[in-house]
Amino acid sequence: MMQLKVIGVGAGDPDHVTIQAVKALNQVDVFFVLDKGEVKQELVDLRGEILQRFAPNLEYRVVVGQDPERDRASAAYVESVDDWRRRRADVCADLIAAELGEDQVGAFLVWGDPSLYDSTLAILDDILDRGELAFEIEVIPGISSVSALAARHRVGLNQVGRPIQITTGRRLAEKWPDDVDDVVVMLDAQTAFTAHTDQDAEIYWGAYLGTPDELLVAGKLSDVAAEITELRAEARNRKGWIMDTYLLRRNRR
Repeated sequence: MMQLKVIGVGAGDPDHVTIQAVKALNQVDVFFVLDKGEVKQELVDLRGEILQRFAPNLEYRVVVGQDPERDRASAAYVESVDDWRRRRADVCADLIAAELGEDQVGAFLVWGDPSLYDSTLAILDDILDRGELAFEIEVIPGISSVSALAARHRVGLNQVGRPIQITTGRRLAEKWPDDVDDVVVMLDAQTAFTAHTDQDAEIYWGAYLGTPDELLVAGKLSDVAAEITELRAEARNRKGWIMDTYLLRRNRR
């Protein structure tokens, strides 16, 4: 049976690649990559750097498919994401069927950790549920952007005896989660921290974590929110894309 490895390769620094991931990389015959266009070509290049560094003597192939566009203007957010994932699954299924032999090992390299706000595992489950392809899946955990953020700011994610919540900017814009003082926010294209939050909270923000373009800002939200907004907009305009996350901390009263 075909085997597929979903390998977490960290937040952006090749040094984030674990020994377990290196072992997995050196067992792969075909690496599958979804091309997001010229704007994110540097992410494709970074994957290539990781392969050259950690699997230099391996005879492998890299197969590239076109990542379908997602309708980001749709008011039906969940439905638009589901549709995008189905079309992604179509692309991946075609690549696997055409490029991976029955006795071969394929792999998808995933930024951060495959379990945290990444669609690869859901897409592969969708393909299996269709019943047209059969393969085994192995997941290799990676250093997430959340872990990298906390490390770079030298803070823990939680306060003593208190929970944390990982959420999206879309949900944070609605309200601060109930009974939670520490909120990690991902996928925030609208800078939700600038409104509907406790302006006395502390924020620990990071973008392009682990890369040469890394940006870090920390401080009281009311003091640094404008600086973060300006930095984020400038970086996105300059590079054409941005990946950032942040921790909001409300001190217990």
